[in-house]
Amino acid sequence: MIQNIPLEKVLFLDIETVPQYGTWEELSENERMLWDKKTRYQRKDEISAEDFYERAGIMAEFGKIICITIGMLEKNDTLKIKSFVDHDEKKLLMEFGEIFNSPRLRDVILCAHNGKEFDFPWIARRFLINGMLPPTPFQMFGKKPWEIPHIDTMELWKFGDYKSFVSLELLAHVFGIPTPKDDIDGSMVSSIYYIEKDLQRIVDYCEKDVLTLANIFRRMRQEDLLQRNINLD
Repeated sequence: MIQNIPLEKVLFLDIETVPQYGTWEELSENERMLWDKKTRYQRKDEISAEDFYERAGIMAEFGKIICITIGMLEKNDTLKIKSFVDHDEKKLLMEFGEIFNSPRLRDVILCAHNGKEFDFPWIARRFLINGMLPPTPFQMFGKKPWEIPHIDTMELWKFGDYKSFVSLELLAHVFGIPTPKDDIDGSMVSSIYYIEKDLQRIVDYCEKDVLTLANIFRRMRQEDLLQRNINLD
């Protein structure tokens, strides 16, 4: 039962990703060919590979992470939040990876919404692409399913209904939690990053998602909502 999970061991997490390049023209000829092959069966006939490139931010082979926000519960029922943000993805990942040297995080349990399909594999793949091993909690090879320290709130909500999909925003609504999408949503991140060049706005959005994620998990445990406290040390 999720009520038996020690909350002080749970690290709530969300990432924001964008295409590796701001425009299609910046891709090499080989990258364009590989993108065309990768997306051929996902595109409708009338949509070209170039037009579809705006979705590169959801594919780890063609995107990059610009923000990772984490949150952990404190004894006074506040969620301490810290964001790792940088245009240089390798620097961001190196700083993020260092937190797992902390004694508190050696047996940490990762929690994200749709984390098993998106956040967790994305982080692991981008570590490898940047020439680094993923932190231990992201390494799954050779582990039995019950040995993998991952919680996915989307999976919890399915209750075995594997065809079901539910957004973080919808779960927030049904649980009476303030929406994290009061300014932007995920579809806007790439244009805000490359066109508006407003990285802080994206960070604010990511931090709202982490607070919402933690509160959804609390509601699933029939517990009170958390408040936020920025700057996790």
